[in-house]
Amino acid sequence: MTTPGPAGDPRSRAVDGAPVPLVPDPAQWARLLRSSQGGAMHPDALNQLVSSTTRLLHEAQAARTLDPGPAADAGAQLVESQFTDPDLLARAIGLLQSDGAGRPAPPELSGAFAAGWAAALRERTLQEQEAIRLAADTARRDAERALRESEARFRALFESAAIGIGIGDVEGNILAVNKALQDIFGAKPEDLQGRKVNDLVHPEDTPGVWEAYEEMVSGKREHFSFDKPYYRQDGEVVWTHLTCSLIRDDDGTPVYQVAMMEDITDRYRLQERLRHQATHDPLTGLPNRSAFFERLEAVFDSPEPGARFGLCYVDLDGFKVVNDSLGHEMGDQLLAAVALRLDAALRPLGHLVARLGGDEFVVLLEDCRGEQEAVAAAKTVLAALTKPVPIDGHRLAVGASIGVLERPVASTTPLAAVRAADLTLYRAKAEGRGRWTLFDPQRNARSVSRYAVSVRMPAALDRGEFFIDYQPLCRLDDGSLSSVEALVRWRHPQLGVLGPDEFIGTAEETGLIMPLGRWVLEQACGQAADWVRRFGDRAPHINVNLAVRQVRNTGLVQDIDRILRSTGLEPKRLQLEITESAVVGPEDESLRALNSLVDMGVSLAIDDFGTGWSNLAYLRDLPVSGLKIAGSFVSDLRDSGREQVLGWRIVGGLVSLAHTLGLTVTAEGVENEDHAERLRSMGCDRAQGWYFGRPVRPEEIVKMITEESGRGER
Repeated sequence: MTTPGPAGDPRSRAVDGAPVPLVPDPAQWARLLRSSQGGAMHPDALNQLVSSTTRLLHEAQAARTLDPGPAADAGAQLVESQFTDPDLLARAIGLLQSDGAGRPAPPELSGAFAAGWAAALRERTLQEQEAIRLAADTARRDAERALRESEARFRALFESAAIGIGIGDVEGNILAVNKALQDIFGAKPEDLQGRKVNDLVHPEDTPGVWEAYEEMVSGKREHFSFDKPYYRQDGEVVWTHLTCSLIRDDDGTPVYQVAMMEDITDRYRLQERLRHQATHDPLTGLPNRSAFFERLEAVFDSPEPGARFGLCYVDLDGFKVVNDSLGHEMGDQLLAAVALRLDAALRPLGHLVARLGGDEFVVLLEDCRGEQEAVAAAKTVLAALTKPVPIDGHRLAVGASIGVLERPVASTTPLAAVRAADLTLYRAKAEGRGRWTLFDPQRNARSVSRYAVSVRMPAALDRGEFFIDYQPLCRLDDGSLSSVEALVRWRHPQLGVLGPDEFIGTAEETGLIMPLGRWVLEQACGQAADWVRRFGDRAPHINVNLAVRQVRNTGLVQDIDRILRSTGLEPKRLQLEITESAVVGPEDESLRALNSLVDMGVSLAIDDFGTGWSNLAYLRDLPVSGLKIAGSFVSDLRDSGREQVLGWRIVGGLVSLAHTLGLTVTAEGVENEDHAERLRSMGCDRAQGWYFGRPVRPEEIVKMITEESGRGER
């Protein structure tokens, strides 16, 4: 017979009057739970679980008849606390089936505990499966709803976007356009859908836009952006900022293109107005200094061979009197009226009129046909100002002085041209005002360079401001490179790059030509020797100009001998070019120096032959082996008529004369194929000019040598 244990002792019960310990032992139960997932629980929570489940198990055993309910609850509590390992269940049942003294516990206890544990685990599993099912169902419904909402949002965005959107395939067919795009084009959907993207070309399309488009639809790029004009349905032009993007399928194959357009017409027109304001004089409305130089520099950007230009530098006569006597407001009105007259007279002729500042204006003649056209423009300026200008009851008489410059583009630079025209203007004022004066290269060169040369040249060599370009001289029979002429340049820090015409004359007058000429010889011979070491017989000979003062210098022969020895250049590869004025006569001391150079192996040529009153006896007395026909002979033979025929006869006569005397002939200033072919038919030996090559840096000559070698090997 079983009876309850002593009152107050929950851990034992009485069996036939003897106390029996209840299972499980709390310490053993605690170790069991701790050895499973207990390490993941907070100690307080684990202690609470041990106490709770132990109490329920003891409660199930304390009744006279074992109550399975609390034992099942204990099993359920373990499952709720994540103790779901089957191994834990087996160990727990083993613990519940022994009272610790070797006596078996009632099997009903472990059975009830296991049943509660299993029922709770099954319920938990069912709940988790239901939760997963509900989550999957919810996700499916959410995805379907999100897709519908996404499509709706896209359609709403596509239709209501403020920016124009068009969709096309990679063949260029327009598939869909939104309302904003229809508004930009002033069109209906049917006006655009079905058309080809290529139908929307505009003459003012930004360079490269269609190349970028072809690259995109072929898959070579993903997107591009340009500012691009289009024609609206009504024929008006609309400016847009266009962004095109490529759409690929899952395999990466291009399938669609999307174009987004923003109407920037107002912004574009504002920019154009701002640009006009930035490039035009606010008082007169004429192009300003900035716009003038932009146009002038464009003339020098990749010009055609033989291209020429003209400048008329205009300064008003008597303007200061009007300004000082009648006030600046009256002066401004006078300037505006003068500008209007000049623009009206010269714009129909295709000439640009700009205001440089103050009362100075300039006329630019692009593709000028000669000095006559430039002079005609100057006369047009003077004629436009002959009548008085009526302003506020006054009849203001105003005249102008004009400096006229007309030159080949190849002969100068933009800054040098404006500087030369300005200096010519001051000559016009000095000669009496109210007139035009034509540019004089010699007087201009002296004006520009005298002060700059005399002040800076002594130190310019040490500062490395000089450099040498080399111009090819080619054989006319096969066009091959024969020699190169060394041409000195001065990179002046204030005046820019100066050609020899702008400083050599003054250098001669001041004696500074001697150190400069010596430096040019050293540099040119050193460069020629380097080419010989690299290319052997394929290297060109070197031509160096000698100034008159150098020729008459008693140390010339010693200088050249020293330079040839130090550079290692063979004397036969050096040709010195002298002018007709370098030697006075057969008894001139310089003639003996020239003979000594020829005996050394150096060759001589007469440069610019025909520009002076040549004493033909010099060709007999001078030890020269060649002559160079002045470039002006050839470059001026561009117009048809008697002058051209006579000019070619003179050139032909010079060639025949030179050959009769056993001299080779080089024609300078050859700028087109017709002149080269005509000289070739005359038997002229060599030619020099832009047709064969401009003066270039040494590395460009290396390219020419290498290219010729490649052609020879083929």
